[in-house]
Amino acid sequence: MEPPRATAPLSLDAMADQLVAAAVAEGLETFALHGYSLGGPVAIRAAARHPERVTALVLTATMAHPNNQQALTLGVWGRLAATGDRHLVSEFLFPHALSPQTLEAIPADRLAQAVTHAAADIADGTPEHAELATRIDVRDDLEAIRVPTLIISTTVDHLVPPALHRHLAENIAGARLAEIPTGHLPMVERPEEWQNLITTFLAEHRA
Repeated sequence: MEPPRATAPLSLDAMADQLVAAAVAEGLETFALHGYSLGGPVAIRAAARHPERVTALVLTATMAHPNNQQALTLGVWGRLAATGDRHLVSEFLFPHALSPQTLEAIPADRLAQAVTHAAADIADGTPEHAELATRIDVRDDLEAIRVPTLIISTTVDHLVPPALHRHLAENIAGARLAEIPTGHLPMVERPEEWQNLITTFLAEHRA
């Protein structure tokens, strides 16, 4: 069952606090956080607001603030989502989410099926997600991050450009940058390699 749709603009602070509260409610006093895509700024804000809780960060295919390229993409994504045409949103996102090599390797009949299948998973709250993404700005939080941090850069990413990943690595003290040659969906294109980067890093920095 899909959670209730937000009736007010999403708050990054509230989302970060809710994330930490959920972990604490599960009995975790301290924990590592992994933020993927829009979840990255949430994890960064959570680490900045709750330094006593967060012991490590992994940030995949994410950013501190959208650049012009991403802002334009987010604007179109949000307007398409607002029409309620999930299939159209899925068609728009596919060439942005997958690397060209992966996209072109999909047979035409299977591509149509994949687009339709993905459309069914697009949440009703996508317009709110897109709107939040256009005003994300956690650049001032980066200097507050003092925990081991791994930045996983998806180097063929057209949704969150790699320059934004590198910006994180350059502005979080001691951050490690790892590159994986995929589009925005490393869990689809190279799942084992992506998972290994995360588990190896967390094993090195186990709380």
